[in-house]
Parts: sequence; C-alpha cells; structure tokens
Amino acid sequence: MRRNRFPVDENTEINWRVLLQLWPYLTEFKSRVFLALLCLIAAKLANIGLPFVLKHTVDGLNTDDTTTQILAATMALVVAYGVLRLSTVLFGEIRDTLFGRVTERAMRRVGLKVFQHLHALDLDFHINRQTGGLSRDIERGTSGIGFLMRFMVFNIIPTLFEILAVVGVLFVQYGFEFAAIILGSVITYVLFSMKATDWRTRFVKEMNQADSSTNTRAIDSLLNYETVKYFNNETYEANRYDKDLAEWESARRKNRLSLFALNGGQALIISSAMTAMMAMAAWNVAQGNMTIGDFVLINAMTMQIFMPLNFLGFVYREIRGSLANIENMFGLLKKQPQVEDQTNATSLSVSSGKILFDAVNFHYHSDRPILKDVSFTIQPGEKVAIVGPSGSGKSTLIKLLFRFYDVTSGTISIDGQNIAAVTQDSLRTHIGIVPQDTVLFNDSILENVRYGRTDATDEEVREALEMAHLTQFIENLPDGWDTKVGERGLKLSGGEKQRVAIARTILKRPPILLFDEATSSLDSQSERAILQAFNEIAEGHTSIVIAHRLSTIIDADQILVIERGELKESGNHQQLLAEKGVYYALWQAQQKDQTADKTE
Repeated sequence: MRRNRFPVDENTEINWRVLLQLWPYLTEFKSRVFLALLCLIAAKLANIGLPFVLKHTVDGLNTDDTTTQILAATMALVVAYGVLRLSTVLFGEIRDTLFGRVTERAMRRVGLKVFQHLHALDLDFHINRQTGGLSRDIERGTSGIGFLMRFMVFNIIPTLFEILAVVGVLFVQYGFEFAAIILGSVITYVLFSMKATDWRTRFVKEMNQADSSTNTRAIDSLLNYETVKYFNNETYEANRYDKDLAEWESARRKNRLSLFALNGGQALIISSAMTAMMAMAAWNVAQGNMTIGDFVLINAMTMQIFMPLNFLGFVYREIRGSLANIENMFGLLKKQPQVEDQTNATSLSVSSGKILFDAVNFHYHSDRPILKDVSFTIQPGEKVAIVGPSGSGKSTLIKLLFRFYDVTSGTISIDGQNIAAVTQDSLRTHIGIVPQDTVLFNDSILENVRYGRTDATDEEVREALEMAHLTQFIENLPDGWDTKVGERGLKLSGGEKQRVAIARTILKRPPILLFDEATSSLDSQSERAILQAFNEIAEGHTSIVIAHRLSTIIDADQILVIERGELKESGNHQQLLAEKGVYYALWQAQQKDQTADKTE
C-alpha cells in the first residue's frame, strides 16, 4: 500500500487553476518535453503490443506441428516479446531522464521566486510568521511541483489513453461483455477513489496541521535555547512538544485507518473485476470459442489495465495533496508587501546626508498612534541622539528611515529626496546600522563581517576588523577569523557581537550611520570600546544614535527627546539640562541610579 507523501493542506476542493500557474515552467525546455512525449507514446504502444505477442506465442506452442518453420516463428515471437518488454522500460527511463531536467528546473525557479518574495515582504509579515510552519509549506510546495509535473504529464493522461485503447481492443476482439466489465470497473474504481479521498481529506489535513505545529514548536524552542535554560523549563518545553506529538500521533492513526479503508475498497473492485474477466475467458476456452492464447491475452491485458489503474488511485490522492500544497505555497506569492517601490521610483543620490522629518505621523493600528507630528532636521555630518522612555517611538523612527514601514502622513527626505519616491534598495545601500540585537549567521567571523559588502576582499575585511578594534580578539582565537560564531552568534559575547556589527557597517561604508541602543546591555568597559570605535567611523558621516544611557551621547550635536510619540525637546546636552524639562528629569534619574550603584 502506498502512503501519501504530500498531505492536503487546505480545503477539500481541488483548484485545477494551479496547473495554469505551472505551465510557463514546462515551456522553458520545449524540445525536451516534445522528445519525452515521443518516448511516452513509444512506451505505451510497446506495452499494448505485449499481450498480442504473448497470445501468438502461446498459440504457436499449443500445437502438434513441430516443423522448423513453426518453431522459428515461435522463437521470433519470443524475441519480439523481449524486445517490446525492454523497449517499454527503456523508453520510460529515457522519458523520465528527459523530463527530469524540466521538473528540477521548475522546482528551482519556483523555490527561488518564493524565497525572493519572502525577502520582499514587509517587516510586519516576518514579525508575525512562524518560521517552522513556513519552511514546511515551502518544502511541501516545491516537492509537490516535482510530483505533479512528473505524474500529471506522464501518468494520468497516458493511463487514461491506455485504458481507452484496451477497452477498444477488447470490444473489437472479444465482444461487449469483456469491454463492459473493464469499463465498468474502471468507472467504479475512479468514483470510489474520488469519494473516499474526499472523505479522508479531513484526516490528512489534521495530520498536516499537527506536523506543522510540531515542527514550529521544536524550532521555536531550539532557537530560544538560552531562555529555556535560564528558566529551567526543559521539562515544560518537552511536555508542550510531547502534547503536539500526541496530536500528531492521533492524526496519523486516523489517516492510516482511513487509508486502509480506501486501499481495501480499491483492492475489492480490482479483484472482483479480474475474477469476472478470468471466469468469462476460461468459460469461452472450455466452450472452444477462444484459444489458450486468447485466455493469456485477456489475462495479460486485465493485469496490464489494472496495474496503472491501481497506480491511478495513488496518483490521484497524491495530486490532490500536491495541488493543495502548491496552492498554499503560491498563496505566499499572493501576499503583497505593505511597503513597495513606486512605479517611477528613482535611485537615491546622497551628496551630503541631510535628513528631514517633516510632520511625520505613524501608527501600526489606527487606535494606537506611535508618532505624532514629529519634525526635525539633521544637518550633514551631524551626530544626533534620540532619547526617551521605553516605548516612546525611538526605534520606530529608525524603521521608518529604513522604510520597513511607510509613514501614515508627513514625509522623510534625504538631501531633499522623499524616501517614499526612491527605491528601497538604493535607500538601504546608503544607510548602515549597528542594531540593538546583533544576530550573526552561523558562519565564520570573516564571512559575517564580509556580509556588509559581499564583494569585499579579505584585505578590506581585515581593515574593517582593525577599525572595529577586533584584531587582538581574533588573534587570540585558535582559528582566527575563520572561527565559527555559532547559530545567531551564540559563541560570542554581547560586546564581541557588537564589534562584528560595527566592522560589518564599516565595510559597507555608508554615508548615513545608525546606532540603535547597541550598548544598552554591555558593561562599561565594552561600552567605552564600542563607543570609541563608533565615534571613529562616524566622523564625517551623518549619524543617528538611539541611546538608553545618556552619558554616552553628551557629545552629540543635537539631542532629540521623544515621549509618547511626540518630540518634546531638542538641543545639545547643556541646553537641555538648562531647560530642566524631560531630558533633565531623565538625566537626574540616571545620575541617582549610578550613585546608588557605586555605594552598594
């Protein structure tokens, strides 16, 4: 019995329009598809000819005439049978080889398209996604394409053609009764398979959902390995995972039992039809209406017709699941990013690096405004700090500047160019960032730094490492800059990761630099080292620093104080202290905290 490899993931209705979306991928290799179809026809013709050669061979042997001519003719038929049998296999293999390239290229094209589209979607989609389930959707979808393109083109249509051909031959050669049994059993089989498959779809769907949930739970827990350890929650995580596994086990059991019912019903139909065909053939041989060769021919044709028919049931189930999984994957392509380039978008040209926020308003949800009428100007080469309580909207300003989101109203411009009117790629090319939480790839330090500019030479990477004061640290590592940093950079400390992030930004060499609370979780020594490195690379650049510790930004040319989404104050450190407003209150609070820490 065959098991479903591509579980149905959506509704029970089959969306055949998915095939239209796959059609362009078939036309990329037209000559290969044409040759594969020729091999398909040749293989089917050879397959249909086999029972006739077998019939004449048996009739030739079932005679008292043993002349040399009869024996030679019989041996020729035996050789012809072998040639036809070999041709069936060879043509099938050549067909699969030719079409394999088409299938593999289609899987590659679609997989790449989905991958690129996911990267093109906005930040909001990725914040709300479930990585484990998403990866399974893509995996099932691409695998479904491979299955569908192979079996739909070379199994479903050819099998139907072969069934009709055999029914025609039986009708012409042996009469209506034999043709009617075959045709009736085929129709009964197909109808039963479709109805039973529709019935068991919900069980397969439950299994698929449980599978995705289990996979998502495992990946989410492993990605947060440290958090699990911090709170001694290994048992809690194991119990939650086992609960998902129990649901998966139950769903698999229901699926297995429903598959047993489906396969059992199919086997009953096939067995009944074959028994009826053989009984009628045996009766006609006994009555002298048929030869032994005819009996063998009918037996061979009956087996020949039911072998692909049995396979047809499997393919129908798989195609149903494949179509649903492909549609689910194509559903990802239908998701439109909230932030898109305008049709006439131009490339951003940065000459000096002047940044203007003009009456900017922004909200994620209309009932909860994040920024309210924020306006300020950052002159070329200035170092501007943005401070304020948690949740005041500081990091949102950075996200808007990167165009992870578009402003609700107002404009943001760089050197007089509205960033909404330029391409996102050109905008982000001119901005470098050292984020609050630096996440590194599970690769070497060298490649993590080179990620800032992937075409950089080793020498350029070395210079960036020196400017980020990472050289001494790297020299003390056994493998130097080839040292693997672990998944998400877990093998490095917070300060080391921040220096790698600085080196990465140095290598990018953007005219505008952003520093997003990158020292908030570091000790004083690491903080001083990172600030020194940042000040060195920020010299001559327009830079924005989001700061939690006010002591780190007292040298800023301008300090913007954000509170509850509004710009409350602006000026340099001394000016804001003199005003004795929000900034003054924040400064005094932090000074008291530092004094308290020293006295403890």
